[in-house]
Amino acid sequence: MSERIPIASDHAGFEMKEKISAALTALGFDVHDLGTSSPASTDYPDYGHPLAEQVSSGEVARGVLMCGTGLGMSYVANRHPHVRAAVAWTPEIASLARKHNNANVLVLPARFISEEDGIAILKAWLDTPFEGGRHETRVGKIELDEAE
Repeated sequence: MSERIPIASDHAGFEMKEKISAALTALGFDVHDLGTSSPASTDYPDYGHPLAEQVSSGEVARGVLMCGTGLGMSYVANRHPHVRAAVAWTPEIASLARKHNNANVLVLPARFISEEDGIAILKAWLDTPFEGGRHETRVGKIELDEAE
C-alpha cells in the first residue's frame, strides 16, 4: 500500500499544486487533493487547516502545502500540535528541514520557484530521513506542554 499524502494550495499555488500532485502520483504516492480546484482567489487557511489537522492527528505522516510565498500556509499549519511545516525554496533547505527538524509538512513558495524546482525540492524532502540523535531532543522541545 502506498503512502497517502494530502496536498493543498490557495489560488497562488494552484498551478504548482497540479504539477506536484502529478509528480507525487508518478513517484507512487496516493495523493489526496484538498483543494483549491482553480486559480480563482481563495483564503489559504481554508486549505491549510484541513491538511495540518490530518498530520496533527496522525491520520497521515506528512503533507504538502503551497501558496504565493509559503509563509501564510506555514503559519496556518504550524498552529497545529505536532506539525512542523517548513518553507523550502531549494532542495538543500528541504533536505535539512527533514534531516534536522523532522519537517512533516513541506510548504512551497509557488510565486518564487519554478515548477521544476518545486519537484526537485519535493523529491529532496521525500528522500531525506530524519537524522535523530541530537536533533531529536531539539525537535521534542518544539511542542509546548499544554499543562503549563
